[in-house]
Amino acid sequence: MAFRKKKNSSNYKGKPKNLSCPFGKDPGKISYKDVYQLKKFITTRGRILEPEKTGVSPICQRKLKKEIKRARYMALLPFTEYV
Repeated sequence: MAFRKKKNSSNYKGKPKNLSCPFGKDPGKISYKDVYQLKKFITTRGRILEPEKTGVSPICQRKLKKEIKRARYMALLPFTEYV
């Protein structure tokens, strides 16, 4: 029988508290042209961060995903990391 490791309070990384939407729950502020703003929401490997880590509202997360993919298609953002 496999035993699960207990979550220690010192190394447990749960959801950050008191995160508010950086866009103010207004998806109109998100644009594929603003690459510096979009880079905050992708990892160094090019993956889109989940809203639990960034605090983005669900409406803005859907728009953010669409704009990141649009910026990748326009070659403003990389699909993957450069090796």
